[in-house]
Amino acid sequence: SLDLSRAWWTPPLSAYDAWKLETRQIHQHFGMDSLVSLSDHDDIEAAAMLQLREECRPVPISVEWTVPWAGTFFHIGIHNLPADKARAIMSDLVAHTNGTSEVQLLNLFETLSERRDTLIVFNHANWDENGIGQEAHRTAARQFAATYKRFLHAFELNGLRPWSENRAIFDLAKHFGKPLISGGDRHGREPNTILNLTNAATLAEFVEEIREGFSDILITNQYLEPLAMRILQNLEDILGDLEDHAYGWRHWSDRAFYVCADGVTRSLGQAWGEQPLAVRLFTNGLRLLRHPQFKNAFRMAFAKREAVVL
Repeated sequence: SLDLSRAWWTPPLSAYDAWKLETRQIHQHFGMDSLVSLSDHDDIEAAAMLQLREECRPVPISVEWTVPWAGTFFHIGIHNLPADKARAIMSDLVAHTNGTSEVQLLNLFETLSERRDTLIVFNHANWDENGIGQEAHRTAARQFAATYKRFLHAFELNGLRPWSENRAIFDLAKHFGKPLISGGDRHGREPNTILNLTNAATLAEFVEEIREGFSDILITNQYLEPLAMRILQNLEDILGDLEDHAYGWRHWSDRAFYVCADGVTRSLGQAWGEQPLAVRLFTNGLRLLRHPQFKNAFRMAFAKREAVVL
């Protein structure tokens, strides 16, 4: 049997390519300057590496931190960690996630929030990602927010979550007197569909705006596309081939990894040799999305849209 706890995959875009994708959308489609913060799950290496590029020096070191809580877990966006302390802080955060930390969660939040230019966001608070039941998860989210209210600066509107779930965040943010902020779980090649607008010239100025409770959000037309269609497109991006991948991982199976029985980590391409037939059929089916006529057919099949009503 396949032990999924020993497997992981990486997105089709490198950190630099993801940064270029987001900045290009803002520059070319909206004609504005960009402030982009990229975060990985419980890891800061991509953001730290980006800062080695001259054009990416303003990119902050950010992370999406997994916090276990009451039988479930939450994702907390930590943006603009201090570069000289980022790895030490990250080590403490990972230890808490793994249950090996001797530092209380309250103390971790105090350390994170003491700098005025660091932003702490409760990401997709109503997403029952751990599958404990929607009502139980939302109750836990309220309890968590009530406990750590003074350290949470905003609640996220997520560009890849349904509007019914996002709309419920309005009530959560209002209840705790916090602003909403844009964000998204973009793992493919679609740029974020919910953005923030600001006159701030630097990320530190933008963080100050959010901490003071001001946030101006733009919901793009792309967000109004059927969500099932967008998720399928993301799957096609993830499971598609890329001729120009930054690390030479052309096939999706080069970008997915597994710790084998002998303790050696191999890509699925190495572990399989030849892909199983069922996998080939599935990935070939997704490639139909590359053809406009099939893409339109899928769009019509998933034509139900949620009205974005504020």
